[in-house]
Amino acid sequence: MEPFVVLILLPVLIGVGAELFFRDTVRASAVATIVSPTVVYFCLTTLDPTGTWNWLATLLVSPLAIALALAAVMACFGRAQVRKPPRRNGA
Repeated sequence: MEPFVVLILLPVLIGVGAELFFRDTVRASAVATIVSPTVVYFCLTTLDPTGTWNWLATLLVSPLAIALALAAVMACFGRAQVRKPPRRNGA
């Protein structure tokens, strides 16, 4: 359960949180890109006190975390900007 939370759920929550906090896709994407691998690294070092996972393991799984965080940012941005079709006057 811990790998699911650290590698999938946490980056998605970071992406959603960045989009809700900044309300700007460029800034939210930049923050999500930097914060998600950093949080994954700290989670891996905290959850693995024996040291079997190191910074190289974080480097190898960070593209997954970054992709999920950016996908969450884009999904939130797309939903907030959905436009309603124009109403037609009974002509």
